Amino acid sequence: MIRKLLALPLLAAMAATPASAHDDKVAVVYDQPLPNVPGKSMKGVIVEYEPGGSSPAHTHPDSAFIYATVLEGAIRSQVNDGPVITYHAGENFSEFPGDRHGVSENASKTERARLLAVFVVDTDETELTTYAR
Repeated sequence: MIRKLLALPLLAAMAATPASAHDDKVAVVYDQPLPNVPGKSMKGVIVEYEPGGSSPAHTHPDSAFIYATVLEGAIRSQVNDGPVITYHAGENFSEFPGDRHGVSENASKTERARLLAVFVVDTDETELTTYAR
């Protein structure tokens, strides 16, 4: 059975810091165990940034492989010690298990930006994002 969780806030489940510590809105929009990979699930997460919004540096579970697509606007992103890259609507990037996301922010001060992050992660994982302190 396909389980869709539309517009479910993850503030308590995802953040290790208070929600007021970042400028993003996060919602799980898809959560499906993979029938051919026991113990793994695919989870789709929409991240929305208001103009000038950002997320603090963060990591994801060690089991997580992430494919992200910018749906609207432009997102500035830095993974590990790589360069800061601006991705525009329709462009995408990946994060591998153990990566650190140092920069994740809206590239615009006047328009919102949205991205879809698709996680392949351990099914029992409930904390998808841990923010640096």
